[in-house]
Amino acid sequence: MRLLPPLRAIRCLFLTQHVRKRTVLVKQLWRKSVLLFGSVSSSGLRKVLKRVDNVSLGRPLVVARFSLNQNALFNMVPQSKLIPTCKLALLSLWAFIPRYVHCQQIYDVWQTTWDRSTLFTPLPRTTSTAINFTPSTRSIPTSVNIVVDDTVKFQDIVGFGGSLTDSAALTLKNLKTANSGNYWNLLNYMFNPTDGVDAAGLSYVRVPIGASDFSTSVYSLDDTQGDTSFNSFNINCTPAYAFEVLKDIQSINDLLKVHILPWSPPSWMKVTGTMNGGSIRPDMVTFYPAYLLKAVESFQGMGIPIYAVSIQNEPQNSNPTYPTCTIAPDVEAQIGSALRSLLNGNGLSSVKIIGYEHNWDDAGAYPVTLIRDAPDTFAGVAFHCYEGNVANQDAFHNADPSKDIYLTECSGTLGSDWWGDIKWYMDNLWIGALEHNAKSGLMWNIALDGNGNPMLSGANSCNGGGCRALVTVNSDGSYSFNQEFYSMAHASKAIIPKDPRGLFGTRIQVSVTGSLGWTLRVGAYVTQRNNPSDWSRYSIVVLNWYDSPSGSWSPTPITASISFRGMQATYTFPVGVSTLWWYAPPTS
Repeated sequence: MRLLPPLRAIRCLFLTQHVRKRTVLVKQLWRKSVLLFGSVSSSGLRKVLKRVDNVSLGRPLVVARFSLNQNALFNMVPQSKLIPTCKLALLSLWAFIPRYVHCQQIYDVWQTTWDRSTLFTPLPRTTSTAINFTPSTRSIPTSVNIVVDDTVKFQDIVGFGGSLTDSAALTLKNLKTANSGNYWNLLNYMFNPTDGVDAAGLSYVRVPIGASDFSTSVYSLDDTQGDTSFNSFNINCTPAYAFEVLKDIQSINDLLKVHILPWSPPSWMKVTGTMNGGSIRPDMVTFYPAYLLKAVESFQGMGIPIYAVSIQNEPQNSNPTYPTCTIAPDVEAQIGSALRSLLNGNGLSSVKIIGYEHNWDDAGAYPVTLIRDAPDTFAGVAFHCYEGNVANQDAFHNADPSKDIYLTECSGTLGSDWWGDIKWYMDNLWIGALEHNAKSGLMWNIALDGNGNPMLSGANSCNGGGCRALVTVNSDGSYSFNQEFYSMAHASKAIIPKDPRGLFGTRIQVSVTGSLGWTLRVGAYVTQRNNPSDWSRYSIVVLNWYDSPSGSWSPTPITASISFRGMQATYTFPVGVSTLWWYAPPTS
């Protein structure tokens, strides 16, 4: 038998195991090493193991731990092939197997800095510049330690995004007409979820049923007076460009979750006889679920699968300047229960019903009552950011931990401070809302012009200075992303699937300790794989808001240790937002 030189053999083995991929089966490596080497000296094995320990394994995970005895090692080799010289080599190999195989490295980093010198910028690392995890055998002298504990898992995250109002869709349609290349570049950068692509991977879009404050006119999907059979219901009352843009987004992201909801029932179903303000007529409550069912069926019939439907946007808001409607929790529960039965009876049992859709400040009252009135109807409730604070979500969660929480609306304001906004969004939404059990994070409009238009004539919902969208589109076909997008993109990148049509991330336990621990806000996530044996991806999203030490403006980077499964890495976080990825074997 002709033996390969040990180092050449191990290179061949790496190729056959596709080491450049992100999974490494170390047990197979050792087994095949024996079959390749047959008989080798102890010094030769030492050289091989040293090379194995030092070689770059692409982008594998942390430390693989093994505690093998001789019998277990022999069982990895078919007995028919275990010739005496092989067995001798196997014994020698066993003697030199280290308890830890040091192969964990962080290669993937994205950054947005306070001065905008980087804006969701990928900072890929090479083998020589990768951030290495090393055994925690000595203390790393840092004043901040990020401790990631993947044994404690919380909620699955379903995605980030915004609302495709009629105005947002019209803005994007106009861009498509003016500059098709820019249109597709914009959509791709926002919505492409493919692993390895320079994009945010936004995956959740909220769409109004009928008009909102960001429409060109007031309309419903059935404006025929008294049509309680909804024979005149017409999904095409919605502008065609809204469906065109939505389908374009779908073509980029086939994982897109679409959540539909009305700003008001049709005017003839209202006490006031108008969609602007007022409440639903008591005698129309039993008919309204059929209207919502038709909306779901119509979207589905157009090839747009519906993830969720809500009964009413902001059911405590009656504003006479744009479509709104007040609905009491017991009435929403009644409508929701009837809608649940209709959905189930029409092959739509997978469509979730999400309740409330209003501000944090009433989290312990309206949504709690709603779920108690119809516990089997609603998958959970959604919150908006305009009143109260994010910690209010806990009042609902503590009342019923089995129900999901979604954050579905928050708007930027024209003229606000860029870096101040980034800090607030990360603290309260993209890290904070998830800490308080939210499964999603959405802003309001996806796209508008630089003045926060087009907007429904006369609507006063953005009187505080004008609403700013995720992206501003200009009449000349150019566009620019705003702080809402850049901050959200970091959170979205942390939880997108690793595999095609794979799982989204799950929030895991993380704590920040040390004398300067307060300078960082951190969220941590694990993204599992389609193949349960493949290594999971781990990520952290970090806000360094240490911009004014001792009360004076002086943005200061923070060097922190990252502790994970008994290993530590060190990274210096600039003032801004950073997202880091690494890989590790799945936990049992």
